[in-house]
Amino acid sequence: MSASPPPIVEFRAVEKRFGDGPRILDGIDFVAQPGDFITLIGPSGCGKTTLLRLLAGLSPVTQGDLLIAGQPPAAALNELAYVFQEPTLLPWLNVQHNVELLLRLRGVPAAERATACARVLHLVQLAGKERCYPRQLSGGQKMRVSLARALSLSPRIMLLDEPFGALDEMTREHLNEELLAVREQQTWTAFFVTHSVAEAVFLSNRVFVMSANPGRLHAEVRIDLPYPRTPETRESADYLQLVAGVTRQLRSVECYQP
Repeated sequence: MSASPPPIVEFRAVEKRFGDGPRILDGIDFVAQPGDFITLIGPSGCGKTTLLRLLAGLSPVTQGDLLIAGQPPAAALNELAYVFQEPTLLPWLNVQHNVELLLRLRGVPAAERATACARVLHLVQLAGKERCYPRQLSGGQKMRVSLARALSLSPRIMLLDEPFGALDEMTREHLNEELLAVREQQTWTAFFVTHSVAEAVFLSNRVFVMSANPGRLHAEVRIDLPYPRTPETRESADYLQLVAGVTRQLRSVECYQP
């Protein structure tokens, strides 16, 4: 029997507070395996984004242990890429230069940057848009550029903080499908934040429902739907049942506010 791979992320009794303020996160304890797609969902203020910031090394853990590939977050920065709620594109740079920006900051030579840019723009279906500027793109296209910029780093872990929250429902669903299609070609472990139960179930193999004040992991729902996920997945009885189950868990924490 082959041994299971070591976890790529380990939270051990993690607590977070800012200064002398109240606890934002409390007792966060779980492991993520390589290839997991974990979605965090819960009431506003429950610490979903704070948890991503801990992973990204943007904020230190107050108590407990957090390891990424066996290292503290500060030593594992090259393992991760972050996609924010807004595309955060520089308006004076065209698509190619926006995508290459992080590689340029890392000192990657121009020829390697161009090769990586062409590869990821093909993955997100934006080949041919290299010379366009952000003002010439739709909201969905801008978010694809942001995703391409993160993918250019070839990360082992993707942190995605409500990247599709501002888009209309049809565009959002289409980008969900594209995101999973990209992941089939460029495997990474995902931590995804959303307020949409349907989106959480469609994307994930694990959904963590969080409670607030302080933020805790209230429940984990395993999503055993097969990949690849398609538009037909959203019409299946299993999918609808899982959406109902996660919704019940979410309502239970939103009704209880200590």
